[in-house]
Amino acid sequence: MKTIEHRINGTATGGGSTRTAPVYDPATGQAQAELLLAEKSDVDTAVAAAGKAFESWGASSLSQRARVMFAFRELLVKHETDLAKIISTEHGKVLDDARGEIVRGREVVEYACGIADALKGGFSDQVSRDVDVHSFRQPLGVVAGITPFNFPIMVPLWMHPMAIATGNTFVLKPSERVPSASNLVAELYAEAGLPDGVFNVVHGDKVAVDAILGHPDIAAVSFVGSTPIAKYVHERATATGKRVQALGGAKNHAVVLPDADLEYAANHLTAAAFGSAGQRCMAISVAVAVGDCADALVATLAPKAREVKVGPGDDPASEMGPVITAAAKDRVENAVATAAAQGATVVVDGRDLAIDGDGFFTGPSLVDHVRRSMDVYREEVFGPLLAVVRADSLDEAIALINANPYGNGTALFTASGEAARRFQREVRVGMIGVNVPIPVPMSYYSFGGWKDSLIGDSPIHGPEGVRFYTRPKVVTTRWPRVTRSVEAAFHFPTSS
Repeated sequence: MKTIEHRINGTATGGGSTRTAPVYDPATGQAQAELLLAEKSDVDTAVAAAGKAFESWGASSLSQRARVMFAFRELLVKHETDLAKIISTEHGKVLDDARGEIVRGREVVEYACGIADALKGGFSDQVSRDVDVHSFRQPLGVVAGITPFNFPIMVPLWMHPMAIATGNTFVLKPSERVPSASNLVAELYAEAGLPDGVFNVVHGDKVAVDAILGHPDIAAVSFVGSTPIAKYVHERATATGKRVQALGGAKNHAVVLPDADLEYAANHLTAAAFGSAGQRCMAISVAVAVGDCADALVATLAPKAREVKVGPGDDPASEMGPVITAAAKDRVENAVATAAAQGATVVVDGRDLAIDGDGFFTGPSLVDHVRRSMDVYREEVFGPLLAVVRADSLDEAIALINANPYGNGTALFTASGEAARRFQREVRVGMIGVNVPIPVPMSYYSFGGWKDSLIGDSPIHGPEGVRFYTRPKVVTTRWPRVTRSVEAAFHFPTSS
């Protein structure tokens, strides 16, 4: 069985690690590798390497950084299949979904290729006599990222390209369940010409997380994961003076109005609820059927849920793979059972799925007549389960969404421009789709929800990413003419 090591200062190393954890193949349920778990000393070593590298990388030219990003982008294209296979083997998602994840992450690299434009400062001429003002932004130093299992490539790519392109050095702690893709990314960075120490990977658990959060030489931390951990990360990191991006959980609603094309809506809801086995922070987990379309919508959804082809991620016929762990499978199936016990109608029962072997497979489940008080509505299941809630009006649907503690993503299916405009203005959610079920913004916008889906106020990538990883300076200059004397003024503001 192979051993997965850290990548620090350009080389593979076991560091001071003695603790290990198995890495499973969710499709077989079998351990396929042994992961070395970082101790605090390993995080210290990675931060020291990053700190040393920042001395030169922080002063590097924008042209050099852009060249590295262009080369890195080409290597991501070249190794797309290799990365997709790694993702599928450790996460379980189907290969096409893994390739799609790489593409969405690569878009952030493409945005980082234009860092020279993104870092343009401002200039004001002659704000006072012989006085000019200009502004520019500088990197923070050593920054870190703590990323979840559900997007082993995409979510880290939402962080480190922007951090590195803006002149910072980076320490990544990926999920211990999906470690290998980050190691290959480190190799691709080196091949692209990134100097040693600029990008480092430490693998681990809470020991590594706490070492990052408390390290005095880390200036900022980016995190994506559950809301309770996002709150923990934000509290611990800000207490030591760090900037924090902390993106939490979600309970994403899709509202279907009676004027919607139900076939179109059902197709997209099926993909949005069950793609990647529902293990997406932007997955649709609640369908809100408005008015008299509810019965027809459920009748259209049910056969589509039953027809989803579930199997190993490397099988071209598979549309949905397993969930990440046996515990995740139990959580999803217990949610179905609890929903039934609390009075919901189980229309499609994914617990009936039968696949040979010990993989962590559960099928798509569709549950109707769900009420706000039920556990299946209140809790983030994070699996292939779609709950249908019935509402009498669009106003009721908007009130339902706004009452939910989460505010990551939402969608509306309708043929009415008036309804769509009212919906997008009134819902208290950060990312909104109109006839688009998973409205993940493009890389030149920023990703982030509202309420308990974003702890603090720092979204990720795009313009907000540039601002997060840099701090501004404003310089006021006066170059007086040497042919005349200029007396100093003692009052404020400076005389004109």
